[in-house]
Amino acid sequence: MSDTDCLFCKMITGTIPSDPVYADEQVIVIKDINPQAEVHLLVIPRLHIISLDDLDESHDTLMSHIMRLLPKLAKEHGLSEGFRTIINTGRGGGQVIFHLHIHLLGGKQLPGFG
Repeated sequence: MSDTDCLFCKMITGTIPSDPVYADEQVIVIKDINPQAEVHLLVIPRLHIISLDDLDESHDTLMSHIMRLLPKLAKEHGLSEGFRTIINTGRGGGQVIFHLHIHLLGGKQLPGFG
């Protein structure tokens, strides 16, 4: 299921070109076009899910797959010292593209949240 107006759905279907650094049957992973860190990847489910608020039990396998994939991607991109993941949810949470995606960031020292 996809949303014909969704930027990420268009990338997934090939309507808009993208250059995935990783892809499988459940997700694509691209470099963020406006990176906030030395490494800044977006892990995007192929299934159109608007946000974290829209997850239900039917998404458990997908989310488990993504959670296990994140450390693997981090290591493959040289983030052996650690990494950060961010999921923006809703306008108030900073979400700009309304298709669930996970930011994977790392590299040089990231600023803290404290």
